[in-house]
Amino acid sequence: MPAMHNEAQSPAATVPVLTIDGPSGSGKGTISRMVAARLGWRYLDSGALYRAVGVAAGWADLDLDDHGALVRCTFDTEVGFRDDGRGEPRVLVNGTDATDELRTETAGAAASAIAAIPEVRAALKDRQRRFRQPPGLVADGRDMGTVIFPDAPFKVFLTASAEERAQRRYKQLNDKGVSVTLDGLLREILARDARDAQRAVAPLRPADDAVHIDTTGMDIDAVVEQVLALVKP
Repeated sequence: MPAMHNEAQSPAATVPVLTIDGPSGSGKGTISRMVAARLGWRYLDSGALYRAVGVAAGWADLDLDDHGALVRCTFDTEVGFRDDGRGEPRVLVNGTDATDELRTETAGAAASAIAAIPEVRAALKDRQRRFRQPPGLVADGRDMGTVIFPDAPFKVFLTASAEERAQRRYKQLNDKGVSVTLDGLLREILARDARDAQRAVAPLRPADDAVHIDTTGMDIDAVVEQVLALVKP
């Protein structure tokens, strides 16, 4: 089970980091959690931080076009993580468990919009780096290997076809009883891919020294083993 982390802890630059970046639906969250558990390392879900700010902004009824208000919200939002006892992290936003709300499409869309604001990214940069604690860190996101931990000794860039990513999301949401259409999800994924790749600050791209893994058609356990092989001698 990945060790949970309090974001107030100080960083240790000598602690090894494995970054796992990739687009939405590439499997990076699932793979990162499983790899962290196998290694006994800490785990950072960087997307949860952006989603947390998005949820807090929604609670405050902020306009996503009001960048000044969103930057202030970023600084004011407290994000905490705790273990639910089953190996699944729960996310606390200003002391309230918002885990389920963070996983909604609305929160994802808000996170993507907020992540395009340079001042928000700058405000969250040090917060993310403080997750670097012994014995090691697995960090998943979109700019972990390029911006947040450019010195990480282990870097992976996960990808998968847009169609497969939409299918995965469709199954995930259907299993939760959420009514969505496959075509709608595919459109959202393609739009988010374009938005993430085209933003001016920290666009989604693989680090020059990242190992590329295409997870299309791959079994989760097979991907985990491939990633672990990069870290373990």
